[in-house]
Amino acid sequence: MQHYTNINELDSLQNTVKEAISLKKNELKFKFLGEGKTICLLFFNNSLRTRLSTQKAAQNLGMNTVVMNFGSEGWQLEFEDGVVMDEDKSEHVIEAAQVVAQYCDIVAIRAFASLTDKEKDRAEIVIESFKKYAGIPVVNMESATGHPLQALADAITMEEFKVLHKPKVVLSWAPHPKALPHAVANSFVEMMQLQDADFVITHPEGYELDPEITKNSKIEYNQNKAFENADFVYVKNWSSFKDYGKVVNKDANWMVTAEKMKLTNNGKFMHCLPVRRNVIVADEVIDSENSIVIQQANNRTYSAQIVLKKILENL
Repeated sequence: MQHYTNINELDSLQNTVKEAISLKKNELKFKFLGEGKTICLLFFNNSLRTRLSTQKAAQNLGMNTVVMNFGSEGWQLEFEDGVVMDEDKSEHVIEAAQVVAQYCDIVAIRAFASLTDKEKDRAEIVIESFKKYAGIPVVNMESATGHPLQALADAITMEEFKVLHKPKVVLSWAPHPKALPHAVANSFVEMMQLQDADFVITHPEGYELDPEITKNSKIEYNQNKAFENADFVYVKNWSSFKDYGKVVNKDANWMVTAEKMKLTNNGKFMHCLPVRRNVIVADEVIDSENSIVIQQANNRTYSAQIVLKKILENL
């Protein structure tokens, strides 16, 4: 594997999940792979789990890690071709990516959606520019349209809590006071399309995700109906895709409550974190024994580590 910018770049999701669970039992087994190698973690946006888990994963593989927060530490980068740089941006990605590549063997990037320009966000200009100009492997730590490390961690977690029958998995929208990107939801959908499961997306009308991503996935506008007999309930807010980046509905009735979880098949509650308590989910749900959000967060290390292992093996 050369890059990891989308979960579909894995040769096999199921095999990768099994490898990650095995790696978790002896996380330092492959420490020799990264000796003498360096990874640069470039953050254009804030992070907690992604930064700490990816750094730990790299160190578990023996790599040196360099972390840079572009928002507060780096020059503002220009990404447009042929632009006259006579305004606020001091450096072009053409030079920046090549310079970064001289200092490391792998570069991992976190750069959120603008939520103002749909086509520019869909073009993934930051990730694609580094892939084009850096000439080294690029790992997506959440981009404008995807969060494949989170989706892989979710798959690992679901495997650890798997049921004996074909599972029913629900991705549910929930209210939030701010407009949030589609990245986590998109990658979860893409991951579930690689699984043998009864998968349902539920949200109010107007919150349909990119149809090029959801494809033929089932959509149910009645949240209670969607929750019936669910084994896993993955909850996430996202803004409108059609009315791009807008909050078109703040319906508090979509918050996940204990009453709604009673409709499930003793279902596990999942969320990528951070989460707005008593807005997205009631305390009684996230604090319950069926909440596996902390296990998900822990598996962020092993999703990153198995990805970096595969890339290191091909350097």
